[in-house]
Amino acid sequence: AGLDVYTGKIINMWKNNVIEPLRTKQQAVESAADAAIMILKIDDVIASRREAPMPPPGAGGRMPPGGMPMY
Repeated sequence: AGLDVYTGKIINMWKNNVIEPLRTKQQAVESAADAAIMILKIDDVIASRREAPMPPPGAGGRMPPGGMPMY
């Protein structure tokens, strides 16, 4: 059974020669899974940025306080 988009009625798709190949359905499921994986990866990147903020400028450098030593 399927929906006739022109009439809005449920029809027997096989009798009306509307045959959708299995590969089309497989591709749709694979594409949906790929999209979900991308969304989860992006969410992980955003979450990791919230957890580990960047140090403020000048913090953690190797120069002693006051800048370069005078020789």
